Amino acid sequence: MAQPAIAQTLRVDARGDVPVPEQGYLKLGAARASNGSIIGANSRYLTLDGQPWLPVMGEFHYVRTPMAEWDAELAKIKASGIDIVATYLMWNYHEEVEGRFDWSGDRNLRAFVEAAGRHGLKVFLRLGPWVHAEVRYGGIPDWAVRSMPTRGDDPVYLRHVERFWHEAQKQVQGLLWRDGGPVIGVQIENEYNLRGPGQGASHIATLKALAVQLGFDVPLYTVTGWDATVYPHREVMPVFGGYPDEPWGKSTGKLPPKETYAFRFGSRVSGDLGAQTRGGRTGDADGDIAHTPFLGAEYGGGIPTMYRRRPVMQPDDIAAMLPVQLGSGVNLYGYYMYHGGRNAIGRTTLQEQTAIGGYNDLPIIDYDFQAPFGQYGMANAVLPAIRPFHLFLQEWGTKLAPMAVRRPDRVPTGPDDLTTPRFSVRSDGDRAFLFYNSHIRQYPAAMQRSVRFVVDLPSGPVTFPATPIDIPADRYFIWPIDMALGATDARLAWATAQPLTTIATPAGHVTVLHAVPGIPVSLAVRAAAVRARGARIDRAGDVFTVEELKPGTNAMIDIIDTRGRRERVLILTQEQARRISKVTVAGTDRLVMTEDEIAPTPNGMHLVSRGDPRFTFAMLPAATVVKGTLPLRAAGQDGVFTRYTTTAPTRTYRVTMKPLRPAGVASPVQIGGPAKAAVEPYPESFTTAAAWTLTVPPAGPAAIEDRRLVIRWAGDIGRLFVGTDLIDDRYFDGRSWQVNLRRFDGRLGQPLTLSILPLRKDAPIYLDEAAIARRGDADQVASLDSVQVETDYGLDVSF
Repeated sequence: MAQPAIAQTLRVDARGDVPVPEQGYLKLGAARASNGSIIGANSRYLTLDGQPWLPVMGEFHYVRTPMAEWDAELAKIKASGIDIVATYLMWNYHEEVEGRFDWSGDRNLRAFVEAAGRHGLKVFLRLGPWVHAEVRYGGIPDWAVRSMPTRGDDPVYLRHVERFWHEAQKQVQGLLWRDGGPVIGVQIENEYNLRGPGQGASHIATLKALAVQLGFDVPLYTVTGWDATVYPHREVMPVFGGYPDEPWGKSTGKLPPKETYAFRFGSRVSGDLGAQTRGGRTGDADGDIAHTPFLGAEYGGGIPTMYRRRPVMQPDDIAAMLPVQLGSGVNLYGYYMYHGGRNAIGRTTLQEQTAIGGYNDLPIIDYDFQAPFGQYGMANAVLPAIRPFHLFLQEWGTKLAPMAVRRPDRVPTGPDDLTTPRFSVRSDGDRAFLFYNSHIRQYPAAMQRSVRFVVDLPSGPVTFPATPIDIPADRYFIWPIDMALGATDARLAWATAQPLTTIATPAGHVTVLHAVPGIPVSLAVRAAAVRARGARIDRAGDVFTVEELKPGTNAMIDIIDTRGRRERVLILTQEQARRISKVTVAGTDRLVMTEDEIAPTPNGMHLVSRGDPRFTFAMLPAATVVKGTLPLRAAGQDGVFTRYTTTAPTRTYRVTMKPLRPAGVASPVQIGGPAKAAVEPYPESFTTAAAWTLTVPPAGPAAIEDRRLVIRWAGDIGRLFVGTDLIDDRYFDGRSWQVNLRRFDGRLGQPLTLSILPLRKDAPIYLDEAAIARRGDADQVASLDSVQVETDYGLDVSF
């Protein structure tokens, strides 16, 4: 007979004082905008108009996406919960030939910043001059690399940097925060740990002074804080990051458990983040902890696929990082990348490659990054998993930012301890949030049985839930303690559901939470009265405990405070929460539940359905009149949401595929480069590539959003050509390769050529298990299994 699990109490002492923020330490720039709005920073958090501010920042490189697509992509980014867009200024994209600057077309920085501002996004410029970005020479032009020392105080180098930054400043003149524009900050250099004459912290000080002199007068100045970084204290704030794998690493096997999934209670510096230079000692960031807020710039929104290491991310691999980093004290969550892209080909390719001394090999063009929005703007599976956290921060970030991190009584012995529960608390007085994670990429953590949490607060301990629970492996969440409920004086004492957002409706204000799969929903409310259909409610004084509530769009709890004011609490399933966006349409905030991509428009919203002509969306609150570019049908109520559906005329396209040449015998993969690891085969090696011609019919007059070429294949490197022009490429990692065709529609009058370089079984590269199975057991593989066109459909909805 099975023995009952021994109850375990997970305890944390949150009674300590919250440190008073230090003011005046940081030498920042113009904080006040022309409209009076003020951005600031103290030793603990950022501020916006005097209030604590915990924004979400996403990296999107304007030069890696066609200018014609910027507005649509920025609208989707904003709708997904991003507050700030960060972007690198890649010098070699703008001054490929010395003295000839190009800010036109896809390089039009000014137009990009203006577009971001139109969509309500703030902008962070990562100036470099060395940016890395997995681009040739880290973004420094060939002519500069050949003719002068770089990344130091060499006067010739600084003269050219000054000229480049002067031209860049002219592009954003009038668009800085002080002028009423969206540019709130600049990052100086990147991954800088060089020490020597003319280098070190003094070089960063030189660059900052130059930026200020040239007119980059902004509220925030940062540097990257990892891999033994050096910088002048007070002049800049370090920003941090972490990734769920290390494609820049040399290992051809599974990595040990990453510390990215373990809460941090000391150093803010994560492990190896891939700096191309190696610092020889401890960097400057840890010594600045007492004086600077914990800001993030590069928490992986995905991972790049590099030649020697090709990990594939699952949504949980990315999403589980959010409660960990927030629970560790992060007060700006910055993604790299948030939107993938592609490298342009000019006088050279802009590929980072070992053949020119780079530390890594990447595809010539592809920079999809497995990001929330990929190279062509398609939402990847990770987006729904992270969006609920963005909604949480938009609603409760102001409360969270000042909260202090509280270390539990018992913590894991290290990242490889998979049995000890991983959690933390952030609190300010009696208000708190509990953060938990048991997802570690590629490693099963232990289920925690018969758990109750005890959080010691100034007013006394809070013990919850009322009944011990089992927490399955691979779970991560944020739970509230003593959370206000709308404008009432009722309080959510605790809940085993994650706060999502709030919304005003004609029937009253609603606070929305969502369940965690496998964990029963229960909560306690301090109020005068609580009502919930289908749930068990127990009362002890003014505390109502609600249990046995089934989450869903009908799971509404009515709460009445001591003054008779009402708040409703809606508990969704996690699946429903992952389909929620909060957008302002027709002047009203609405929750829109849909599996389609969504972006607000001046009169409503635009939806994109990938590969399916059917659209379904539900809204709270409903609109009085809803019109669409396709005939919309009201499909009744989905709980408190009003649902609509429509179907677009189906469009199908058939690809003709013909073998052009068979594969030859691939040469062994060579070991070399700075990493002394597998290097991308030289161009001559592609004589052994198999090739096919693909004939794709034109789109015609059909009113569709886009078409995608979906290629299912196996090999080493795939390349797609129009004539002899390379239009896309991909390293094999087991996934299908998708190429959106709208960008190339004008060139589809001639067949495409697809080449696949064989992948040898003995190639010393890392592949995930699924890709290894897909590769098979042959000595080499270069196969094309299928090619098809999937149609994407668009729908404009107006109110």
